[in-house]
Amino acid sequence: QVLLVESGGGLVQAGGSLRLSCAASGSGFSIKTMAWYRQAPGKQRELVAQITAGGSTDYAGSVKGRFTISRDNAKNTAYMQMNSLKPEDTAVYSCKFLARRYSDAFYRDYWGQGTQVTVSS
Repeated sequence: QVLLVESGGGLVQAGGSLRLSCAASGSGFSIKTMAWYRQAPGKQRELVAQITAGGSTDYAGSVKGRFTISRDNAKNTAYMQMNSLKPEDTAVYSCKFLARRYSDAFYRDYWGQGTQVTVSS
């Protein structure tokens, strides 16, 4: 099993910053894409940012220029630095890794439990 553990959420005022982390525990697996999603109350889950194994990144238009995704392959960890936060960024943020245990034939998605980010105006 690949277990993802998130940290770094919380309450922040508009204009503030937060840094989310998502670490995969265990051993014997390979990770391709690492991604962050978010879901606000009453809205569909949306992709916020993703980073490939080669370091290529992609962002939702609403966060481009404010959020930065990065990864530490040695630690099997993804990060997302969120700056200039806005009330509309309030949501549950979840990480998703496309990974394969060496005992498995195929890659599959693994999800974190989610962490709440609340931005007050």
